[in-house]
Amino acid sequence: MKRWIAGAVLILLLLAGGLAWIALAPNTPAYEGTRGVKIPRAASFEQVVDSLQAAGILRHRVSFVWLARLTGWHRQIKAGYYTFEAGASNYHLLSVLRRGLQTPVRVTIPPGSRPEVVAAVVCRALACAPDSLLAALRDSSLAAELGTDTLHLFGRLLPDTYFFYWLTDPRTVIRRIHRHFLDFFTPERRARADSLGLSIDEVVTLASIVEWEAGPEERPRVAGVYLNRLRRGMPLQADPTVQYAVLQLEGQKRRLLFADYQIDHPYNTYRFRGLPPGPITNPSPNAIDAVLYAERHDYLYFVADGEGGHVFSRTFREHVRAANRYRRLMEQRRRQARDTTGDGADG
Repeated sequence: MKRWIAGAVLILLLLAGGLAWIALAPNTPAYEGTRGVKIPRAASFEQVVDSLQAAGILRHRVSFVWLARLTGWHRQIKAGYYTFEAGASNYHLLSVLRRGLQTPVRVTIPPGSRPEVVAAVVCRALACAPDSLLAALRDSSLAAELGTDTLHLFGRLLPDTYFFYWLTDPRTVIRRIHRHFLDFFTPERRARADSLGLSIDEVVTLASIVEWEAGPEERPRVAGVYLNRLRRGMPLQADPTVQYAVLQLEGQKRRLLFADYQIDHPYNTYRFRGLPPGPITNPSPNAIDAVLYAERHDYLYFVADGEGGHVFSRTFREHVRAANRYRRLMEQRRRQARDTTGDGADG
């Protein structure tokens, strides 16, 4: 009798030890850092196991499947993106998957972009289709919920790095980014906008032009020029708005031609005074602050200097001289390029 009891105890101990080994022993290959796996909605347990193996996370399939089915946890696995360090056990893998302990995905919104580019960036990282994010940006009810309209909503997608769960839907993505946008507009920034006589959306619209017009260092001065022109009732005559009109009409940017400045388009600030109907891109925080904290000066014009910057002028006569110098410089460079090409061909 005692031998039978001892034998039974031994068997139970062996079973318990085996179960503990199956549950707690490492069941991943050796690798550096972490590896990730994406579990789509409605994925079957077999598909989950296949995904873990394809991602190089799961080493021994049989023990993982056995423990999952023994505990019933195979029915509790939640969709999402998960990361695991090397040495994770079956118990740890299943515990993370069934509790939905997802790893956030990093998404960086680029400044000065088109909606199509931002949609592609977001949906390359998250489980969404770019068209669904673009549709959300065109949703007037969502825009109204956020206190704006569809003409201005994209401009409020503040460029920055965000973290979302992989299955976050586009409307939630937009809401989260917009909340960050509102946080960016601190009481001090709102007071600055008020002092300029501009609404938040008007600040963003002007900042979007500044974003495309100049580099970070010159933006406060460029913004000052545009503000001076607005105060005097002068047309902005901003090349980026013409570029935007061409982009809307033709689908891509290109070098502007003289005829482009006559395009009958509401965003063409050579033909229509004041700000365009909405932002032409999503401006960076730097461009927004360039408008809010623009340089105070009496410049009304500027033209490229051929070296990556601009020459600023107070009068139209000064501006014409600067523009002529720029044209002569460009023509000189074109001649030099032709001569160099010709010399190369002769050689």
